[in-house]
Amino acid sequence: MTVHTNPVNQQQRLGELIRLFSRLGVIGFGGPQAHIAMANDEAVGRRQWLTQEQFTDGLALCEMLPGPASTQMGIYIGYLRAGQIGALAAGLAFIAPAFLIVVALSWAYFRYQGVPQLAAIFFGVSPVMIAIILGFCWKLGKKALRNLGGGAIALAVFVLTLFQVNTLVLFVLAGLLGLGLYGPKRPSLPPPLGAVVPVVINTVATLPPDVLTLSGFWGTERIAAYGWPLLSFFLKTGTFIFGGGLVIIPLLELEVVGRLHWLTATEFLNGIAIGQLSPGPVVLTAAFVGYKVAGVLGALVASVGIFTPSFLFIMAGAPVLMRLRQNPWAKGFLNGVKPAVLGAIAAATIPLAQAAFHQTTLLLSLVTVMIGAAALVALIRYRVTTWQLVLAGAAIGLAVGFSPLWGQSTG
Repeated sequence: MTVHTNPVNQQQRLGELIRLFSRLGVIGFGGPQAHIAMANDEAVGRRQWLTQEQFTDGLALCEMLPGPASTQMGIYIGYLRAGQIGALAAGLAFIAPAFLIVVALSWAYFRYQGVPQLAAIFFGVSPVMIAIILGFCWKLGKKALRNLGGGAIALAVFVLTLFQVNTLVLFVLAGLLGLGLYGPKRPSLPPPLGAVVPVVINTVATLPPDVLTLSGFWGTERIAAYGWPLLSFFLKTGTFIFGGGLVIIPLLELEVVGRLHWLTATEFLNGIAIGQLSPGPVVLTAAFVGYKVAGVLGALVASVGIFTPSFLFIMAGAPVLMRLRQNPWAKGFLNGVKPAVLGAIAAATIPLAQAAFHQTTLLLSLVTVMIGAAALVALIRYRVTTWQLVLAGAAIGLAVGFSPLWGQSTG
């Protein structure tokens, strides 16, 4: 792996990286595959910063690692182009625009969520989000459920997640099971998992009796109490986002909705939608959660937590990880985690679907079901991009909001 760190060109290279990835961070709608395709076009096709082989190797590495692959590709390109500082510059430049957009949308959502028009918009967006999650499960299932062992892991994790078993614990156990099912048949000793598997501990001690109220804008009154819980929780979450950004859903839903009561199920689902509407990685939903808990400071802390593992994986261990990619133990562990991810997401979708489809009248409930079904067909059959589906759902919801049907439901 060749890393360019010539001090004569370093400042120019950093400027080029910041300009490119800031632009991609603003226009990067369409999900991680669109982000990666744009990065390939710019870094390989237009600028020849990398060869296609280097880009492909980096993509294989990022797909193997936990975390948002598109963000990690930016960090990887920055690393090859300008060393460690280049990795940091490229990653931050890509994340920053989407972070600011998510914080702005979070402020608007919580500030105006009582406004009927906004409620109508998310009435249409919520079933679209269920369709996007189910579409992701369909795509992941085709890769993860190739044999009976994968199906058994997915089913077991699905059931255990319904019983509120810690999702991170289930992922670790599934990975260990994957070592037995898919690892070398006559191993010596596996590599020490403590090097790559985080210790799973509970994050916050006290459950509030009700859902947490909204923080002030900056969150100065709460950041002292909630800063460390936010950081530690999202550090762990960022270490276990295997298989794509939507893996964040079961990890967050169980904790921030079910155990900690930071968000309601409806707020959480709408936060995922806001993450989809932003041009950057979906895991910036963490900023939405952080904003509810401790304002702008909480959003910043949560985002630092969710992205820090990605920076560390690439900046501190890219050469080692490239070799680890061929390690049969690593492959076996990941082959166990993938179906576990599917089972956890499927289980987490149940309460979210209840929040999306259970409306004040039967007719409105049927409308949400039809919106969700249409979005799922558009996603799987016609491959419509997720942000376009979210905007379409918002438009349909707004149209319903101005109809007599909506007036009857709120009257």
